[in-house]
Amino acid sequence: MTRIIAVGDNVVDCYQSTGQMFPGGSCLNVSIFAHRFGAASAYVGAVGQDAAGDLIRAALAEEGVITERLRVLPGPTGYCIIGHQNGDRVFLTFDLGVSIFRPDDDDIEFVRSFDAVHIGQSSGLDVDLKRFSAAARLSYDFSTRRDGAHRESVAPLCFLASLSGGDLDRADAIALLRQTLAAGAQWCLVTRGENGALLGTGDDVFETAAVPVKVVDTLGAGDTFIARTLIGLLRGEAPQETLSAAVQAAAETCTRIGATGHAAAMAVDVSHIPALKGIE
Repeated sequence: MTRIIAVGDNVVDCYQSTGQMFPGGSCLNVSIFAHRFGAASAYVGAVGQDAAGDLIRAALAEEGVITERLRVLPGPTGYCIIGHQNGDRVFLTFDLGVSIFRPDDDDIEFVRSFDAVHIGQSSGLDVDLKRFSAAARLSYDFSTRRDGAHRESVAPLCFLASLSGGDLDRADAIALLRQTLAAGAQWCLVTRGENGALLGTGDDVFETAAVPVKVVDTLGAGDTFIARTLIGLLRGEAPQETLSAAVQAAAETCTRIGATGHAAAMAVDVSHIPALKGIE
């Protein structure tokens, strides 16, 4: 069985419009989606001793994600306040709480038992990437960060480098993909929202269109795409087969509120967040 571990930040995504919170954060989402797609998965991170942390731990347990390296620390669990504009998620504010942590030698040793480790640019773990990439194949989510110096330092460590390119036209998205591969990534994924996605390795570029759906909430779609793509590559699937499965899975995520489900009553005070015109 394919084994994937995600290491990094987590939050509860808080929806002002519904008064609900959901487990979230790129790395946590990838660990859950990877398990749903048939991998054995684990999550390494830190949560607080509060209702938000309890929700995250309960969701991971219900999903069957391995959590033996999950810390429960004094202090608040991270949160992100989410609004929506025409169905697309808008991040209003956030506080990462105790979720930014330093991995220890036991964490690195634990990673060695997995086929791949997923980390995001928001995890605060860039200084540890060489250690992680020496322990397992590295999947790294650059999200929307595109500065060349950062990409050139991280890409050589990557089995899979993922970037968000929903604001790019096709030519610029392909250029970004090729630059990332030239910098040393073995595979590069560029997701483009309603314009589909690109996947490349070496000189080869594969492409898929988006699957039309009625979009309710885009939060978690990129994490879904990354998880399914990583699993497909580790399994040795044909790239086009992997893309087709990933775009379908990401589309399904867009049809529901909350990246992975597990809704609970919001236990984070958002009274200080001002209402913004056009944001629900």
